[in-house]
Amino acid sequence: MVGKAVYSWWEYPSVIIVADPGQVDADLATGRLACPHCGGRLRPWAHATSRRVRQLDGSTTLVRPRRARCTGCRATQVLLPGTLVPRRADAAQVIGAALVAKARGRGWRRIAADLDRPPATVRRWLRAARGHHLAWLRHQAVRHAALLAPEVLADLAAQPTDLGDALAAFGAAVAAWRRRYVRHAEAWTLIGAFTRGRLLTPI
Repeated sequence: MVGKAVYSWWEYPSVIIVADPGQVDADLATGRLACPHCGGRLRPWAHATSRRVRQLDGSTTLVRPRRARCTGCRATQVLLPGTLVPRRADAAQVIGAALVAKARGRGWRRIAADLDRPPATVRRWLRAARGHHLAWLRHQAVRHAALLAPEVLADLAAQPTDLGDALAAFGAAVAAWRRRYVRHAEAWTLIGAFTRGRLLTPI
């Protein structure tokens, strides 16, 4: 944690997931953000390539993430907002909505129709959030909730599915974050940062 912002280094090279994009420029300007490779200070270094990302309401948003460069090893990093999922054309909120619907018992065809997304795309999302990766997601949720406010875990009720358990734990972590830092923080932006951009298994 750096102030109110979470910066998490994704396994994919040169990507740092950011929970609070509004704080990025200030942290870069003051040298508060460290390079994940060598620990040196990151400084502003233009922007990454622009891309359009589909939103939950069907619109698209043009996103141009900030890029930073280490003053030590000279490596560059893309500071990707938690609203995005690396290598996915849809925002984290869209994918999250599909996961929530799945946890509530809906099938992938109905979810695809409700979200107006190709059925094959939704099916890939759901398949990418199961098994070992689903266990990893739940672990990240519980870990962050425990770091922020351990008492919230005592109120978690068992859900009908493992996916439901993971999402409930993320809900607790988000609530703990909001109480401690920023009440208006968007849930799936925080979850994107908690999971280091790995809401789904990498492509």
